[in-house]
Amino acid sequence: MPGTPPDTPRSAVPDLSARENLRVSRAVPADRAGRTTTGTALPEGAVEVRRSSRRRRTVTAYRESGRTVVLIPAAFSPAEEQRWVAQMVAKLQTREERRRRSIGGDDELMVRARALSAAHLDGVPQPASVRWVDNQNRRWGSCTPADRTIRLSSRLRAMPEYVVDYVLVHELAHLVEPSHDARFWSLVARYPRAERARGFLEGVELGSAHGASPSGDDDLVD
Repeated sequence: MPGTPPDTPRSAVPDLSARENLRVSRAVPADRAGRTTTGTALPEGAVEVRRSSRRRRTVTAYRESGRTVVLIPAAFSPAEEQRWVAQMVAKLQTREERRRRSIGGDDELMVRARALSAAHLDGVPQPASVRWVDNQNRRWGSCTPADRTIRLSSRLRAMPEYVVDYVLVHELAHLVEPSHDARFWSLVARYPRAERARGFLEGVELGSAHGASPSGDDDLVD
């Protein structure tokens, strides 16, 4: 699964699953398990609004633990909150759908993996199957060298294409070298945007832990 080279600190991986339900939870801080500070569990697909006194003019939305989190300024009125939650959820859904179409389904993923193998790994790793899965909430990707199968978390559908490509290269490299040794990382490093993609994924993890936007996208309030 994608990670960082040896001796680099690792962070817990957040769940960024995309669910399309617009039930709104009031602005109560939540922990990583998707529960409010009162101990009430938030349903998957809910929209959680988090108010921040540090925000003045920005609104952000992102996926976390099966729900949508919308960060808004603490000074917003209920009407402003309702308007911006609807706007940001719609924008997030549109962005994710656009990326989903560009990345495609399992067949397109296989074509993409073979092209990356040829471009960066001399065509050596040849996967038997590459597919999206919805049950990987702690890993971005995984592979089984014995049967040459690769699985990518559907959470990646909401991320830039170069990040998806990095995860594919990472898993393809495991078909050549199963362990995370120096040879493995030298193979992964052949992908030109490997370092940038790792930084993006680390930002997702850290951003989720601290209540920031994993995508880094903020939208100015009119």
